[in-house]
Amino acid sequence: MKVLMINGSPREKGNTALSLEEMRKVFEKNGIEVEIVNVGRLAVKGCLACGACAKVGHCVQDELVPQLAEKLAAADGLVIGSPVHYASAGGALVSVLDRLFYSCQADLTMKVGAAICVARRGGSSATFDELNKYFTISGMPVASSQYWNMVYGRAPGEAAQDAEGMRTVRVLAENMSFLMKSIALGKEKYGLPAKEDRVFTNFIR
Repeated sequence: MKVLMINGSPREKGNTALSLEEMRKVFEKNGIEVEIVNVGRLAVKGCLACGACAKVGHCVQDELVPQLAEKLAAADGLVIGSPVHYASAGGALVSVLDRLFYSCQADLTMKVGAAICVARRGGSSATFDELNKYFTISGMPVASSQYWNMVYGRAPGEAAQDAEGMRTVRVLAENMSFLMKSIALGKEKYGLPAKEDRVFTNFIR
């Protein structure tokens, strides 16, 4: 099994990375392959609403998003890690996620998603809600822990002192591992849920 992790922090060895590494240990203990991709320091544009992805099957702005789409298609789960900037996820990360989820042609149904948010103090709840919306619009079950997936720390390495936060991400990784394995067994026995045709209702006509 495979998990793709996207680190949205501009500090590639900061507290978000530390939190993702804590999860990586648990995944690998459970025999799950992990790949971490750092996007926080990239000069990434947001979606241009050009519509090209609908014609060619992938985002045409750069190679990053199509590569992530391939990795996501091959993965059983996705973890998104982000620092909190003004009660929101990092700007580069949001641009990547908007384009990735909009342009990805793979069926994400029953791929497991999880988000972790790292903050000095406040804004974590809003960021956590923001990131979970990418999963719930895509038919992806959201893994949970024993608390909201928030870790606290400002200077690099401080997150290690947040004992509850570190336990939260470890429990999250254990629960996500169990959920991915359970879904794999369910798919083998029952297949994926039946799909209805998409219906779009515009409220202004």
